[in-house]
Amino acid sequence: MIPKLDVLRKRSLAGLAAAAALLLCTGTGSAEETGKNWPDYHGDWRGWRYSPLDQINKKNVKKLKVAWIHQPGEIAQGLQATPIALDGVLYYSASNNRSFALDAATGRQLWEYIPELDAVQEKSVFGFYNRGVTVGRGKVFIGASDGHLIALDQKTGKELWKVKLTDPKTCHGCNFTSPPILAGDVLIAGPTGGDLAQRSRLYALKADTGEKAWTMELLKDDPKSWPGDTIKVGGGGAWLPGQYDAKNDTFFIGTSNPAPDFNAELRSGDNLYTATVLALEPSTGRIKWHHQEVPNDAWDFDSAYEFVMFEKNGQELMMHLNKGGFVSVYDRKTGAVQDVWRIAEEMNWIKGVDPKTGALIGRNPPKSGQSEVFCPSALGVRSWNAGAYSPKTKLWYTNAYEICNRVVMKQQPIDQLAFSQGYYDVAELEIIPPPGKKASARLVAHDPVTGKQAWRLDFEAPGLAHVLATGGGLIFNGDPRGLLSAYDDRTGKTLWSFNVGSGMRGGIVSYSAGGKQYIVAATGFGSLFPGFASIPWPEFKNVRGGAALIAFTLE
Repeated sequence: MIPKLDVLRKRSLAGLAAAAALLLCTGTGSAEETGKNWPDYHGDWRGWRYSPLDQINKKNVKKLKVAWIHQPGEIAQGLQATPIALDGVLYYSASNNRSFALDAATGRQLWEYIPELDAVQEKSVFGFYNRGVTVGRGKVFIGASDGHLIALDQKTGKELWKVKLTDPKTCHGCNFTSPPILAGDVLIAGPTGGDLAQRSRLYALKADTGEKAWTMELLKDDPKSWPGDTIKVGGGGAWLPGQYDAKNDTFFIGTSNPAPDFNAELRSGDNLYTATVLALEPSTGRIKWHHQEVPNDAWDFDSAYEFVMFEKNGQELMMHLNKGGFVSVYDRKTGAVQDVWRIAEEMNWIKGVDPKTGALIGRNPPKSGQSEVFCPSALGVRSWNAGAYSPKTKLWYTNAYEICNRVVMKQQPIDQLAFSQGYYDVAELEIIPPPGKKASARLVAHDPVTGKQAWRLDFEAPGLAHVLATGGGLIFNGDPRGLLSAYDDRTGKTLWSFNVGSGMRGGIVSYSAGGKQYIVAATGFGSLFPGFASIPWPEFKNVRGGAALIAFTLE
């Protein structure tokens, strides 16, 4: 097991601030599109991370100045959330699910919520950190690190309901690290657990009351998929937020890898529904269609990343990046594969992917007892922080990197696993540079359908923040050294940079408040990635911790 990253931990002793009066925002969190607001995790349901606002643009971006800073008083594993902005109020969360509402123009705190979490979350490999909140139906929804879903009053921050869905004590620490997503009046949440010896589920609650709507077994109860008792410890999970297409009443979510991660022989079969794109009917959980991107995954290649929705020649399409280094384009009504293109430069786990069917060609799985190098690594060709799509340029902008891992596959007795220890079935697992090369990183602009590259910027260390595209022709990105930068969306030219003081791992968003456009960045480096990748990037051994939400506007 790769050692957990040592994290800084700081707990504020300040009491709750008095709740201030504010107008109740009624955004759905899934149906509204970005404009003056940033209503959803990815901006809106399309997964674009695009703001049409253009008050800040290529001509004046050099005049950006800090408008305000909010510190959550909790720095464990950095600040990984994407803020939500609705009608002049900004909502976000820090580690340990500490949640806030702020005046979006001034940063003045309106309310604060500090949950009482079960101490078991501090022992979980996925403990502490989270990726934000969902806002809608007059509520703020939280996926908690101790297995609860929580609803707060959007106006006051008062707890309305709290429902326990996973029991970390019995599932090796499986919990929620991402916000649940609204699909109409249903709230859908996926837990962590792909690397754990447990059996994952997807949960849906009635958003207004917290009553259970349905539960879906993410591991298909079929001996052809899961021989013997492998299903009982088959991992799975759906640890990143899904997306709701209201027009087609379809909820899309990607699932994570099976366990043990690197021993596919032990669980011979396709291992549905791991490493799979799921299209669900949100009211019932019925599967409308599915496509398993990596059957019998032997490399820890989740299918959990964002979906980018767009139309071409009247067809409703959906683009999806897999950790294994390829991008699939689907008909989002039927799931039919339209094309597959390769984004990874270093790839040896397969020879290719059939662009018409998505079938893997020339699999190269680990073999027991042998030291082997696989590219990309289990960290993927990109981390979970999403790219951005601009409808103006029709380009998709994403971070990427080239690293591999050395694996010696060896069966691990399940009864000897420590609590929350990864169920990998390895004697050795080490993230390394590609053989004979240095690790590399880039920000790159692609045509999302064909993969054709428009431009790229090469970096020494990988960008690990979410990318933002704007109507002002700008691309914003953040790096582990603390540099927040704006680029020309058509050329990649650097137009502005600012050192935020700590690396970036969370969201960069834009909204309008009081007639002014703001760019807000979640800053503070953390997560498990720096510990995993400290061999190809030794500077990660000495990363600066921190957590601050920093807002910028024109002077």
